[in-house]
Amino acid sequence: MFIPHLTMPQFSEGLKQTRAVVIPVGATEEHGQHLPLDTDTMQAVAVAQKASEKRALFVAPPVHYGVCRSTGDHPGTISITTTTLELLIADIGAGLYKQGLRHLVFLTGHAGGTHGASLINAGERLLERFDDIQVAVVTEYQLAAEKGRHLIETPGDSHAGEIETSRILHSHPHLVQGTSPEEYPDFPKGVLLREKTRYWPGGVWGNPAKANAEKGAAIEALVVEGLLEVVDALESL
Repeated sequence: MFIPHLTMPQFSEGLKQTRAVVIPVGATEEHGQHLPLDTDTMQAVAVAQKASEKRALFVAPPVHYGVCRSTGDHPGTISITTTTLELLIADIGAGLYKQGLRHLVFLTGHAGGTHGASLINAGERLLERFDDIQVAVVTEYQLAAEKGRHLIETPGDSHAGEIETSRILHSHPHLVQGTSPEEYPDFPKGVLLREKTRYWPGGVWGNPAKANAEKGAAIEALVVEGLLEVVDALESL
């Protein structure tokens, strides 16, 4: 049940079936020369919608902005601060709670460390505020990392490489514009940098040439399976 497409009566009827909701969180961020800026958001939305086809489950409107430190200087990346993200997610959670939702899963397609920490902080705020709410914060990578390891040929593949290119080739093939060279960032450890593109010019972390739609479909299925397991765990608490 995709909340933006529901009427008021449909939303009310949905609450009779479930109190669980997935909130897709992404980013507007560069993904090499070949993938769209909305890649992280599209992946999270696709998984949430596929999960909702398998069981009664609300899917909230996606959050298209995230905290993007390493890619903040690349063309097209629009980052927000950790404070903004934390307050936004906490407010969205409170709004969903007011409407009767009690089991909230924040599913992020963007796996940045500070981004994830902001989501967790927001989740903790919600737990402190409401006694009868259950919250999970998960990345797509977490949900498929172990079971999908055999599908990936590129060691350390991460951003706009084999995994994400395969995902978008499967879900939105018309938005893939060719490919990008294999690349890995070369950031000096522990050093905060002003000119990040100097150490990561192409914005790719992995090898897009190893991607194909079949891999993307298999990875997506694993993420959907993992997401449903998270929802089941929340509802059993």
